[in-house]
Amino acid sequence: MIPAPVRERLAIDTAEYNNCTYCLSAHTCIGAHVAEVDAEDLERARHAESAGPHAAALPALSDARGRGHIGETQLKAARAAGVTDAEIAEVVGNPALNILTNHFNVLADTDNEWPVVSPHTHG
Repeated sequence: MIPAPVRERLAIDTAEYNNCTYCLSAHTCIGAHVAEVDAEDLERARHAESAGPHAAALPALSDARGRGHIGETQLKAARAAGVTDAEIAEVVGNPALNILTNHFNVLADTDNEWPVVSPHTHG
């Protein structure tokens, strides 16, 4: 349901939040070269942002920083931007899988064969 460019943005946001260099590197490369997301949108994704109201509503709903606590304002904004029930359901599942792979790759200290993208310093 959710197109590949949006899924990659969601994965980038989650990897950024979880400080997972491996997943951030992989999804940035895949986002750029397979999903054809431009460099500005890849950077926006690291902050749970996106251009356009529909594209911006999805990362706002999945943003790991809120730990699943979505306010009524965000939900209403998503609905107004045309986000469907199916997209909402999918946007909940994507971060769950991404968090699992982030934590696994951080714990395993997985060798990074992707062009390295380091998480921003969170403070």
